[in-house]
Amino acid sequence: MSTINQSGPLTGVRVVEFAGIGPGPHVAMLLADLGAEVVRIGRPGGAVMNPVVERARHRVAVDMKSAEGKALALKACANADVLIEGFRPGVMERLGLGPDVLLAANERLVYARMTGWGQDGPLAQAAGHDLNYIAVTGALDAIGAKGELPIPPQNLVGDFGGGSLYCAFGILAALYERERSGKGQVVDAAIVDGVTSLMSFFYGQPPSALRTTERGTGLLGGAAHFYRCYTCHDGKEISVGAIEPKFYAELLQRADAPEELREGQLNPANWDDYTGRLRELFATRTQAEWCELLEGSDACFAPVVPLDEAKDHPHMKARGAFVEHGGRWHTAPAPRFDRTPGTIRDSADDGADVVARWAQER
Repeated sequence: MSTINQSGPLTGVRVVEFAGIGPGPHVAMLLADLGAEVVRIGRPGGAVMNPVVERARHRVAVDMKSAEGKALALKACANADVLIEGFRPGVMERLGLGPDVLLAANERLVYARMTGWGQDGPLAQAAGHDLNYIAVTGALDAIGAKGELPIPPQNLVGDFGGGSLYCAFGILAALYERERSGKGQVVDAAIVDGVTSLMSFFYGQPPSALRTTERGTGLLGGAAHFYRCYTCHDGKEISVGAIEPKFYAELLQRADAPEELREGQLNPANWDDYTGRLRELFATRTQAEWCELLEGSDACFAPVVPLDEAKDHPHMKARGAFVEHGGRWHTAPAPRFDRTPGTIRDSADDGADVVARWAQER
């Protein structure tokens, strides 16, 4: 039987995850971290690709095209609260596991479909990845240096920002609505939809020289001298984000910046010149020296920390943002709850046993 101890606000929620890559597993991790019991149905011989994202799972490997594999999947979904799948539109239907079939057997099921293009539209059947999805939404066009090609922002904006987070949000909303109606529903979580929603701020703001999505320009696009990164004397980097005049004034005062920089902060005509002056200034001290002068103040400052060193930053360490578990560093469950905190949990190859228990308990 299950060897995974549960806690968190989603304790008691049963989730079936059909193994995939990218945002789908991240959705399941988010729910599992908050207490949901997740059975991950994978293919025979499938390896664990990411032990951090794939934590807290009850795994079972089956051939979905076999009668035995399909029967296990049907049994799991008949007793689950949530299903997560990330296949191209039509794949689950061809397996005999489409929404019509599963919701007929379990009308309370929340059926979450995580894709890049969505369940319909001219690109629905096309292959794609994060970069392609954020390209058509207008998000990618704004990221990068002026006069240069866009820079892929890892896969944070598409897969995880517009993808898994919106899918998890949709699942929770559907579970909440189910408390009133008693019925589940299909959640069509498309990355292109989520990223478009993320861009709402930029669609809603009046165009101006300060707030523009033209690449490498505007206050937030990397052109402003007070909202960008600089290289220190030791080659390490720092970030400054002193947008508000009072924070900008504190940055300049603490950094002992040239007097000329104190006027015309928000005039884009000054930004190239002021950037050059601050570049020279920040190159005179090491990152550690600038941290001593600026960190923890209202100068809106932080060092640029490599990923493998983030767990050692004093603030991240004090917050417990990373947790050592089973000889490996994990990201801590988020967000945090004061009464029902989430936990880091191991995975186990006991998915078939959990599915059998679900059926008995229902």
